Amino acid sequence: MKPFTTLTGIVAPLEALNVDTDQIIPKQFLKRIERTGYEDFLFFDWRFKPDGSPDPDFEMNAPRYLGASILLTKDNFGCGSSREHAPWALENYGFRCILAPSYADIFFNNCFNNGMLPIVLPANVIEQLFQEVRNQEGYSLTVDLPAQTITKPDGSTIAFEVDPFKKECLLNGWDQIGLTLRHEDKITAFEKTRG
Repeated sequence: MKPFTTLTGIVAPLEALNVDTDQIIPKQFLKRIERTGYEDFLFFDWRFKPDGSPDPDFEMNAPRYLGASILLTKDNFGCGSSREHAPWALENYGFRCILAPSYADIFFNNCFNNGMLPIVLPANVIEQLFQEVRNQEGYSLTVDLPAQTITKPDGSTIAFEVDPFKKECLLNGWDQIGLTLRHEDKITAFEKTRG
């Protein structure tokens, strides 16, 4: 897993409540077992018209949000089924950080396990960010995980909380396998006793 320390990136807005994992990555695209190649299917039913062309009414399709790496959204993001494909699709698309007032628990934890930082911010702060993103083309933020701050274009900062263990895992790029392999010498020694 790629470590997360600091990220400076364009912010893309998704103003929708209760975005479930089937909206993030529709079920018909879950037949693959790889963790890659899901970017074309992210928000598929919203991003594309029935003929497969991009829907200009879907705000994230605007050219100004091309290459965005920070997603700004609303309450209860990632609800619904616990499919790990949802964070895979977001990460494959280029998002490394999500800003929202709240998340579904399983999705929240899956983000950390896949190298993404989901940040919880008060609803009024999220609303202010939506206004700023829409008023300034190319609006970008710098997310500093070690300092637990978000720096806005005007230089002001927003502090955020993160679980210390999850923070350490992200900073070091440790997913569940990486955490286990930290004890490889003990595992090897134990296996030798099993002869």
